[in-house]
Amino acid sequence: MIRAHPAHLEYDPSRVVARFFLPGDGLPSSHSRVTQIVARVLDSPPRLTQETADRVVADLAERHADAADLILANARAVGSRVRDSAMLTESQALVLGAAFTAEYAVEGAALCNPSAIVHPSQEDLDPDQLRVAIALRCIGEGHISSIGFAEAVIGADDTWTFVPRAAPITGPMISGGDWSRHHFGRALEHEGHLSDLANAVVGNLPERFTGVELEQALLTLPDELSTRPDSREPTQALRDMAASAYRADFPASVPLSARVLLPVSTEEDHGMEDARFVRFTDVYGTIGYRATYTAYDGRDVAPRLITSPDLTSFAVHRLTGTGAHNKGMALFPRLVAGHHLALSRTDGENISLARSADGVIWDDLGIVHRPTELWELVQLGNCGSPIETDAGWLVLTHGVGPLRTYSLGALLLDLDDPSQVIARSTTPLLEPTGALQDGYVPRVVYSCGAIAHRGVLWIPVGVGDARIQVFSVSIDELIASMIRRSSH
Repeated sequence: MIRAHPAHLEYDPSRVVARFFLPGDGLPSSHSRVTQIVARVLDSPPRLTQETADRVVADLAERHADAADLILANARAVGSRVRDSAMLTESQALVLGAAFTAEYAVEGAALCNPSAIVHPSQEDLDPDQLRVAIALRCIGEGHISSIGFAEAVIGADDTWTFVPRAAPITGPMISGGDWSRHHFGRALEHEGHLSDLANAVVGNLPERFTGVELEQALLTLPDELSTRPDSREPTQALRDMAASAYRADFPASVPLSARVLLPVSTEEDHGMEDARFVRFTDVYGTIGYRATYTAYDGRDVAPRLITSPDLTSFAVHRLTGTGAHNKGMALFPRLVAGHHLALSRTDGENISLARSADGVIWDDLGIVHRPTELWELVQLGNCGSPIETDAGWLVLTHGVGPLRTYSLGALLLDLDDPSQVIARSTTPLLEPTGALQDGYVPRVVYSCGAIAHRGVLWIPVGVGDARIQVFSVSIDELIASMIRRSSH
């Protein structure tokens, strides 16, 4: 029933970003090492310094635009270690900055778990073609994940063609996000940080605020609270919470496939995993993009939210509430009965349903479907946002069975009451057999979002957590193959 296509994407270690690098970061000696590096640059002979500066700029310029500006920005980041940074020659500043610059291969280890959505631009296409945007999990050094993008075109002849990805890849400009006071309070409560001090600060915040207004509210704290020996930790928790919301903006001139969202906040500094994007229509008919992803700080995981009008500007925020736990939330593409809905896996094992009035504070509505077949006996989850069909909400699922084998299946949920399962697949739609068996993580086929076009469900799949392949299936055939619940 399912058809494999020759289109594929492989991970590419040459897709790198240049970023600030602090030698010995996290080690007790790191500060002294910075001072020593600065001293070595200042003591270097001028001719050797100039030759080195010319070489490092030329080397970096081969893969990055504005290489000299990037290096000089990193020099300014350690400028406080230079007694009079204004006295640095340009060549000294370039060598100093280069010592604190390193390239990072965003997908140096693997490329997987794609999520397909309708591209914001459908210009210059023939009838019956569709341009697709694909979000990708890019795994780099240290198994740290970022969110990259690719583009493809579905042809009128039912073919899928990946567009060559643009280079060099570019990170966004980062700025602070904003909060509602209610959401901030709920987020503090969610994380166990709603102390007396935090309550006092939240009470002095405006209805919507940024980090600037938070600092102003901290200054108004009574001395009895702000000067207590135990005030430092809750104060820092407030600042960390506020900073966890941010904006990431790309120049419109940067192609979508050259954009990458890298970890920014502390809670995601070990990875932004498995983004599930959806093209969302709000109550006013405005179309935009939303996604959930898993933030990983090296110990804990939590779902986080991305919103974007055009896949150029992104707002990143926290999700809170009983329905915002664990991995794998998938948002519905529109409101249902006036509410935001999402499929999730709050208990780590079953597919459950969550509801929200505002899209950020979520209530758990309970389990929708439990592991039933042997190929899903370990756990069950969704493979992206539900797709609306005349027959119901079509949901791709992943089941984990013996030998930690990930296979794809499907559910059909009631359009008006998605807590009700109309039908389900009893055998896998796709299994990791043959050439699909091997990879960075063996025995895995996994998707974070399929797309429907002209009666066909197109499923980009991460194979072995290492590479992307594409499959398709007739929606009518898939639904007809599913076993219906007797109550329906």
